[in-house]
Amino acid sequence: MGLHAAGTRRLVQRHRARAQVRRSHARTVCAARRRGGDSGADALLAAAELSVRVFTRSDVETLLGYPACIEEMRAAMIATSARRCVLPLRQFMPIPERPGKLGLMPGYLGGNDECFGVKIVSKFERPAGDPHGSHVGAVMLFAAATGLPVALIEGGMLTAIRTASMTAAATAALARADSRHLLIVGAGEEAWHHARAVLGVRPFESVTIWARDSKRAGQLVARLTMTHDENSAGQRPRWQVADDLARAFSSADVVCTVTSAKTPIISGEWCRAGQHLNLVGSAIPTTAEVDDLTVSRARFFVDYREAAFAAAGELLGAISRGVVDASHVRGEIGEVFAGHCTGRETDTDITLYKSLGVTTQDLAAGMRLMRDAAAIGAGVELALDA
Repeated sequence: MGLHAAGTRRLVQRHRARAQVRRSHARTVCAARRRGGDSGADALLAAAELSVRVFTRSDVETLLGYPACIEEMRAAMIATSARRCVLPLRQFMPIPERPGKLGLMPGYLGGNDECFGVKIVSKFERPAGDPHGSHVGAVMLFAAATGLPVALIEGGMLTAIRTASMTAAATAALARADSRHLLIVGAGEEAWHHARAVLGVRPFESVTIWARDSKRAGQLVARLTMTHDENSAGQRPRWQVADDLARAFSSADVVCTVTSAKTPIISGEWCRAGQHLNLVGSAIPTTAEVDDLTVSRARFFVDYREAAFAAAGELLGAISRGVVDASHVRGEIGEVFAGHCTGRETDTDITLYKSLGVTTQDLAAGMRLMRDAAAIGAGVELALDA
């Protein structure tokens, strides 16, 4: 067996083991909730001690499943669009004479799980294949009732799962019900999570991966092929690699772009009636994954207007060039979820969800993680006043 095949097999075995733990965890959490197990999390939120529960990357991957996180993303974005939140725009601090910067994303989320917190991210240029990736960080949660910290969560995995779950929720709201072919543009960690999360919301018969590096695309497909993931109809899809992006895009019903492209790699000439697009990779105003024609042809939805008009490169570029104006944004995805805004009007609409990510998503995912973990005693308690 080659080194690559052996490595892939080990990765798949690890993911299968974690999936088994996740299924067991879900059964345990459900049983605990029937017995009133949420009281553990409630106690944490009301505690007067200065302590936090720490969750590692593997904790997050094991405990935070896509279906549960999709539910939380819907609720969080409804609250966000109702402005039951405080969301300062993200801030970046450059690190002098170093190839990196520090990102700060503070926020407050109201409702049953009222909390506030901050995601802190170190973004550094690292070689391809570096085990830490380009983003390393953590999410700190505080109980709104006491103002005390309650959880410290590894940020990379939390972000990956909540981002993919948010995309899946948007796809469930905007894509045609008969969507059969899913295209993932990109082959990194977000591509892995998007393929798995989005698969579950439509009866996709095929999932295609395209990446500039065809070897990485092939490696991702090899990993995905050995999972037991099923579509919304309870069937396993056909996983495949695409060599020609234009051809793959034109035949896809749903497309997720999760790339680091600085200039558009998608042409509006490829779009066809009825498609749904999720733009995830670009998060700063100077980069874009799709061109102006794509933007102009689509019913355009965002996660949070204030953030979109500050950082959505595809939208800002099209506005600056006079292709569209601010009214081109049909609404926030939370407004669609709540029924206050129409998403897809006809089967021929091209719908587009522009994802930037907002802190309310991190807070909601973190609270769900903490509640489920409290039901089974997961995580490590760390006293800060010892």
